[in-house]
Amino acid sequence: MMNLLSRENNVDEIVDSFWKHGYMTLSRKFGSYLPEPARIGNYEVEAIGKYKNNYVIGITLTEEDLNNLEVYRKLEFLGSRNVKYSNRKVKLFVAVPRGLAVKARNIIATLTEETRKNIKLIPIDTPAVN
Repeated sequence: MMNLLSRENNVDEIVDSFWKHGYMTLSRKFGSYLPEPARIGNYEVEAIGKYKNNYVIGITLTEEDLNNLEVYRKLEFLGSRNVKYSNRKVKLFVAVPRGLAVKARNIIATLTEETRKNIKLIPIDTPAVN
């Protein structure tokens, strides 16, 4: 199981990716000043961002998550979200450890084309756990 400091660093990586793509962070886990994001469906998310009228959801996946068959449903569900009133697509940023990026790409490749276009994979460097 991932320790708390490592999980915080992973959320920081997602937030950094939001900023690099122009999104402002609306909510995030492990933050001091921002509220924690609400569950989307049955799934917990790590961060939510916005740029003008476009929204983004950020999640992290561990090796345990990638080995679980539920990950397909989770990615399909979160990757196919729309904004409630404008029906715009909500982008999904998926952060995975760099060593698992190929496995995550293979899982994403099995999803519907519309969902695949909406997912951005973010390989992250995870610190060594002592």
